[in-house]
Amino acid sequence: MSIDRLNTDYGIAGQLTFAAGNGGFPMIRIDNGQAKALISVYSGQVLSFQPATETADLMFVSDKAYYAEGKAIKGGIPICWPWFGPDPEGLGRASHGFVRNRLWNVVATSTTAEGATKVTLGLKDTEETRAIWPQAFELTIAITIGTTLTVELITRNLSEKAFPLTQAFHTYFLVGDINRVQVLGLENTQYLDKVDGGAEKTQAGAVTIASEVDRIYLDVTNELVIDDAALDRRIRIKSSGSKSAVVWNPWVKISASMADLDDADYQRLICVETTNAATDIVEVPANGEFRLAAIYSVDRD
Repeated sequence: MSIDRLNTDYGIAGQLTFAAGNGGFPMIRIDNGQAKALISVYSGQVLSFQPATETADLMFVSDKAYYAEGKAIKGGIPICWPWFGPDPEGLGRASHGFVRNRLWNVVATSTTAEGATKVTLGLKDTEETRAIWPQAFELTIAITIGTTLTVELITRNLSEKAFPLTQAFHTYFLVGDINRVQVLGLENTQYLDKVDGGAEKTQAGAVTIASEVDRIYLDVTNELVIDDAALDRRIRIKSSGSKSAVVWNPWVKISASMADLDDADYQRLICVETTNAATDIVEVPANGEFRLAAIYSVDRD
């Protein structure tokens, strides 16, 4: 669908417009007085969210990010689905599933009673997706831009048999200085340390970053906080439908080895991901649905 047609069918005067962005991908630009945001229709991905009261974006996006068919965009909130991490069946399929690198459909846009802007994007199974993952599904992402950012991923199983699912909001947060960041709410929580071969460990105190970190936390609470001292803010993450969380920072070596990251980007980002990962496997019932949701907000003293 053309940009003009998208604006005609789904644009909201003075609030939401469509424009061609990097790579020619259709982008949704929102400025509703409560916040500004940028959403890529390719990948169904929030790339920017900045409340009107804030001077800095909540989202990190790499200046070297790819904007090309078949590539994932490095930053914002990539959607990992219908599996998180490596192919669970070892069939050679791409890590993190197949929805973060394809064009979604615009389903609806609207203004809420509170003046926020809601965007709904969707995907349905096709012959191509069934060759990758043989399931009948309808996937919807509902994104609400207001004083807070709400992202809800709804999986509908259109078949007569249940299927398992792992998934994630692989959220990249912008931070002022990684050396002055703490993640709160995971104290005394068990985690799998992927940097140490998946060894199970227990978090002692707040999470801090002083080297490569890649951890899956298990049986987590539904509220985590990123304390970003350099930007003098706390980013609060409230989740539902999730019993696990991932904390990731590539640190020096991996950041330098990734073509779509600048060598120093590890200093400016942290991923705190709302997930169904590791043992947190979802069973979506026949003709049923499952919802994963996160609300992102900023606290200031």
